[in-house]
Amino acid sequence: MAVVLALVAAVGYGLSDFIGGTVSRLSSPWRVAVASQVSSTVCTGVVALLQPGTPTVADLGWAAVGGLGGGLGVGFLFRGFSQGRMSVVAPLSAVGAALLPVAIGLLAGERLSFVVAVAVALALPGIWLVAAGEGDRQQPAAAGAGARALLDGGLAGAGFGVLFTALAQLSDGSGFWPLTLVQATSTVVAAGMAIALRQPWVPDRTAWRSAPSGPLSTVALVSFQLATGAGLLTVSAVLASLYPAATILMAMVVLGERIRRSQSLGLLLCGVTVALVALG
Repeated sequence: MAVVLALVAAVGYGLSDFIGGTVSRLSSPWRVAVASQVSSTVCTGVVALLQPGTPTVADLGWAAVGGLGGGLGVGFLFRGFSQGRMSVVAPLSAVGAALLPVAIGLLAGERLSFVVAVAVALALPGIWLVAAGEGDRQQPAAAGAGARALLDGGLAGAGFGVLFTALAQLSDGSGFWPLTLVQATSTVVAAGMAIALRQPWVPDRTAWRSAPSGPLSTVALVSFQLATGAGLLTVSAVLASLYPAATILMAMVVLGERIRRSQSLGLLLCGVTVALVALG
């Protein structure tokens, strides 16, 4: 069950990123980040009302930490996407999102079977090939663009890694109110970073086109929390970090983009990863 839930989280994040990344090329990425997080906050609040729990002070603290990571991740991910750097930003963010939870899970004493360890090893290059093979339609020509792409991808990956790790710390009886706090904090963080960078952050009509990403993010958050409750953080984080595969497949279906050879290999590795985890 943990494998299925983690894969649902990957699909949710991938579809959400596809919507947000597309809209961020039409509006300020910070406006889009705030709009998408507001939408998700409302959706997670509705879920929390339907499935209440009793979060502890520690749960709320971890939720705030997760929100900090989520706001950092989505803001810099969309900023990188908006400037035509997806082939660098996407793989860095996905691999970074996997590496931090894997390291923490192993340090915390999680032990992987040989089969699952092989799956984790295959997942990282698979994620990179899927996302990096996309190719940007508009190549950044300004000096230092490559360094900025590395910065955006690195910060996004670190943020998502913190988010995944924090979600795994929530207690079983906490319900979903902590997830609402995660998204609310993420909204404030995204707005705060925009203000610090002197960028517009109040969503305009175009930015609100990303609102459908909110329910998808909520599905991803809920699924990931349930996955880590039912299985290992290491495995759940790696599977959830396969989200670029969903983004690429959406680009194929909706935008008619072709898959490159490197992406086909990456998708194959991702498929092998899922099969090995299921067997292990």
